[in-house]
Amino acid sequence: MTRLLIECTYVFHHPEMNSGIQRVVRNIINHLPRVQDEAVCIPVIFKDGKILEVMQLAPKHTDEWRSRLQQKLEKMAQKLVQVRNRYWLVHSRLLRFWPWSASHNVKRATYVLCRLASFSFALPLYLTERVLEKIEVQPRAFEMACRSDDILVLLDSSWHADFFPVAEKLQRQGVSIVSVIYDLIPLTHPQFCDGPLVQVFDRWFEWIANTANGFIAISNTIRDEVNSEVRRWLGSERTDSRWFDFFHLGSELDQVDTDKSVRSSVEKLFGSGLSIYLMVSTIEPRKNHAYLLDAFEQLWRDGSDVVLCFIGRIGWKNERLIERVKNHPQLKRHLFMFNDLSDVELEYCYSHAKSLVFPSFVEGFGLPLVEAMQRGLPVMASDIPVFHEIGGEFVSYFDLGQPESLAQKILEFEDSGIFPAARHMTNWSWLNWEDSARQLVERVVRQVQTQKHKQSEFHEIEHCPE
Repeated sequence: MTRLLIECTYVFHHPEMNSGIQRVVRNIINHLPRVQDEAVCIPVIFKDGKILEVMQLAPKHTDEWRSRLQQKLEKMAQKLVQVRNRYWLVHSRLLRFWPWSASHNVKRATYVLCRLASFSFALPLYLTERVLEKIEVQPRAFEMACRSDDILVLLDSSWHADFFPVAEKLQRQGVSIVSVIYDLIPLTHPQFCDGPLVQVFDRWFEWIANTANGFIAISNTIRDEVNSEVRRWLGSERTDSRWFDFFHLGSELDQVDTDKSVRSSVEKLFGSGLSIYLMVSTIEPRKNHAYLLDAFEQLWRDGSDVVLCFIGRIGWKNERLIERVKNHPQLKRHLFMFNDLSDVELEYCYSHAKSLVFPSFVEGFGLPLVEAMQRGLPVMASDIPVFHEIGGEFVSYFDLGQPESLAQKILEFEDSGIFPAARHMTNWSWLNWEDSARQLVERVVRQVQTQKHKQSEFHEIEHCPE
């Protein structure tokens, strides 16, 4: 039976992370045991130039002291990652000014000095991650042997891992390589990303475009973008030898712990009966939080009592926005921000809000839209193709060039009680994480088998005597 090796390296080493890609990887991996009809699915990681089979994705906290130590180290690692992101943001901004903009040598010398200085946080981050690995009671992954008919599915954020030689070696042995693509934002919209990420992603995409046998995106919209981008890099002839497909993501919040309580400040706000509009995402430029502030400031000036609440960790390139929020006259009156909510608290917010508002410039999918709509929470979102793919006529779309268009929709909703979308939420449905994992497995297996069949036919024709 065909074996799918599902790569999950980053999530394996960072089980505390719970943002978009990490949530997807964890849920797909956890649902693999239920979707093995088409293939045997094996979670794997890359480590020290080897491929290891994962027996347990997250470490078990078997005793109290180990649990406390691990939690503290995980928080420390998160803070060090934030320091790293902000450090390289400052570096990337310097490059716009003279003399860096005028001289390659000055730019290069500055980069070398910055790399040396970065050891002040890179080394502690490296040591923290190594300690996190060592404090486990037992190993969670073991070296494995691959077969020539295996399919390696790069599910995780694989641009973080330097695994190219291992993957190339496996491919030479006959293993098919499939890349899961979440989006191409660092490539197509670099202005929204950290400088170091853009460089790493660009290098990774060049490698994956030349190496992968196939690509499976998380939406039809991104599938088409990937096809176009690979075609631009490789040309039509080489691109036509690869396959392109997509699958959709599930929506359950898998870390809802019923033993955990909702903090009093969240419960007080969302239990107040106020009309609360949620924005759920990492706070970063492409999510366009400033647009929401512009729209709601207009509503507040007109005397509306609606509440805007940002939920999500603080990301990158957002200093001006964070300062604007923290100094806002409506803060803790009609404007709130929570950066560290648990899944049980997020579930509570989804259940007690009036609507999700999502003004992203660009997305690969838009997981919060599905999470909200699955819970009966209506969604107002920016008018971009991928949101139409997910929400269809059940979402109310607004113009990104005019914050007043969102303000007007909110006023309509508040005055009439009728959500301004073409179709009612009760007729909307979506797949769960098990369905998502099954869709991924089935489509990868089908595409790889089809590709091998075509190659077999081609070789037969090529060697057929005239």
